[in-house]
Amino acid sequence: MKIASIVGARPQFVKLAPLAQAVEERNRARGSKKIEHVIIHTGQHYDYQMNKVFFDELGIPEPRYNLNVGSETHGRQTGEMMKQIESVLVQERPSWTFVYGDTNSTLAGAIAAAKLGRPLAHVEAGLRSYRRDMPEEINRVLTDHCADLLFCPTITAVRNLRKEGFANILNNGELISRSSLTRVVPSASFPVVVNVGDIMIDALRLTSATAEKNSRIMETMGLRPKSYFLATLHRAENTDQPETLKSLMTTFAEIHTAEKPLIFCLHPRTRKALKKNRLFTNVARSVILIDPPPSYFDILILEKYAAKILTDSGGIQKEAYFFNVPCITLRNETEWVETTKHGRNIIAGTNRERILKAVNEKPAGKAMSPELFYGRGIARTLILDVLSRFRPTPL
Repeated sequence: MKIASIVGARPQFVKLAPLAQAVEERNRARGSKKIEHVIIHTGQHYDYQMNKVFFDELGIPEPRYNLNVGSETHGRQTGEMMKQIESVLVQERPSWTFVYGDTNSTLAGAIAAAKLGRPLAHVEAGLRSYRRDMPEEINRVLTDHCADLLFCPTITAVRNLRKEGFANILNNGELISRSSLTRVVPSASFPVVVNVGDIMIDALRLTSATAEKNSRIMETMGLRPKSYFLATLHRAENTDQPETLKSLMTTFAEIHTAEKPLIFCLHPRTRKALKKNRLFTNVARSVILIDPPPSYFDILILEKYAAKILTDSGGIQKEAYFFNVPCITLRNETEWVETTKHGRNIIAGTNRERILKAVNEKPAGKAMSPELFYGRGIARTLILDVLSRFRPTPL
């Protein structure tokens, strides 16, 4: 069997790493049928700190193809990706094409595979913000409706898909297990929805100890645990609206103190927006900037030991939950609704008063184990098990 993974941005590299490792382990196992894994890198993220460092630290095999698409408008970037991905898929003819998450690389890969009639699997299916003004929401909805296998991270994601008319749902949407999967009679009717748990939990379980061992970021920056706030920002709704961006930067400056600084990891998109709006110099004076952003291992350690995290990133919301660090989400909604239970993730939006209140309040409730909502960290294994049960019709 041959699978092709299409990736292009930081969150996708994190999701790819456990699956790539599982493929290599299965290929080494005696008696297992070999899986050829073709990695296609679109080049959506292309600088080292947002790209190559993840392959280096996470041990991801070198991509067979790097499309070097780079930055562009949504339409031009997605169109160029589709054109090049189509050529690769025609040449490679994979049994399954895998796409991950909700970026333009995800959508481009999904449409290219679907138009060619190639079987498509979507890892992290079923997430919804119910905001169609978010590019990510358009990407994830369209990708789900192109996919043949929809690998959901939570029961909430399964329920979202059920509401949209997906009917072939394994195990009634509950988390599948290896033992229950052996009792499944494969249906010839695609699409198939299956809750395998969140593959990012796999990634965190596999890498957090290594990050602790290898990262020196705390010593380098002279930081003590719980003595600082950590902030990230990258979504268009926050960076592309000048007044919103200015308000958030002013709020960050209010939070920052000498005794408890705010450390702001600067995404390339946010750096560009700050410079365009002539905010960069003031921000650099009022908080501690990490520019370029830290490596994957370093950001994990900064998250783990932060007093609180302020972010608009879905992945970092879950990483905060995994590390039991209170999170303040700089959006008006989240796809990861499970993190908001028990008061561990506060949805503050971009309102100054709500953000400051969340910063100053003691977290309510007790943290719950990530396993309660996101699985036991074996999503990668379950995904490959499902592939062995559901064979696509040869084209």
